[in-house]
Amino acid sequence: MNKFNLKKGDKVAIVSLSSGILGEKFAEHELKLGIKRLKEFGLVPVVMNNSLKGIDYLKKHPEARAKDLKQAFMDKDVKMIITAIGGDDTYKTIPYLLDDREFINAVKDNPKIFTGFSDTTNNHFMLHKLGLSTFYGPCFLVDLAELDKEMLPYTKSYFEKYFSDNEMIEIKSSKVWYEDRKSYDVSQVGIPRTIHNEVHGFETIKGSGIVTGKLFGGCIDSMYDMFVGERYGDENIIFEKYKLLPTLDEWKEKILFLETSEETPTPLKLKKILLEFKRRGILDSVKGIIVGKPIDEIYYEEYKKVYLEVMKDCATPIMYNINFGHASPRCFLQYDAEATVDYDNKTIVVKSKKLTL
Repeated sequence: MNKFNLKKGDKVAIVSLSSGILGEKFAEHELKLGIKRLKEFGLVPVVMNNSLKGIDYLKKHPEARAKDLKQAFMDKDVKMIITAIGGDDTYKTIPYLLDDREFINAVKDNPKIFTGFSDTTNNHFMLHKLGLSTFYGPCFLVDLAELDKEMLPYTKSYFEKYFSDNEMIEIKSSKVWYEDRKSYDVSQVGIPRTIHNEVHGFETIKGSGIVTGKLFGGCIDSMYDMFVGERYGDENIIFEKYKLLPTLDEWKEKILFLETSEETPTPLKLKKILLEFKRRGILDSVKGIIVGKPIDEIYYEEYKKVYLEVMKDCATPIMYNINFGHASPRCFLQYDAEATVDYDNKTIVVKSKKLTL
């Protein structure tokens, strides 16, 4: 039995909710490649009207980005929405959407598979507030438009679960990991990424036992800005205004997933961020924590030490080096799906939450 069932012939909307890189001439080869891959899945790609207007335009016009998301939700034939890429100011779309009753009704009446990661964390929180279970998973540019001859096999295997075999999903450790590309220009088409064998696997770095809870989290850099508004000064104000953060009671039912961005925050910055989570009572409240693999394994051991230092007086168990977020390859994690994390045997099994497409 499937909990969500993408089918051949379904329309997939591609949206740029932060960075407008998808519309730049230097990304044309990636746009074509990503569309080709979606068609190979039997899907019908629909590039939303404003998503190709480029970096400068979309930076200045968050209302245009919001309009694309609204139109995608209002189209009953669209069954999946996939973000182009992350960025850093996705939150600016939120007021245009949450003050729009038509958009709110469309989300409730026309549920979709919504997938993306990084700064898309903002939209995941927003859609969660509206009752939609979304997916912290593949995005268009770095996954569907992978420059090698095919999608990365591990990533593709989880993308295929949007179609079927998704009632119970085990999140497994990939046997390999890939370095981030130094360049994404047209000369790299068909060129494989640098590949490494996975020598760590999933690591339980604190605690033991088996916990079950609802998955919730995202990019820790983005979440920190939701809390304190450090980057732009008003992001925290918007999150407070629309009450987009879980209450402490709501955190108590969660398994928190966290991962660091391509900006690779220093261990000192990660400590500062985690201390803010701790100050808010989140780290003590959640049932368990799973942490994504750091991109290119930068600060791999240092990050572990930071988690252990900050949480030395917390009972919450932590599993580390999970294949989601910025490091390649990646699975998806469904918000509010029930996950069972076995910290002794280092396994994660997710009971998917039903979506009626």
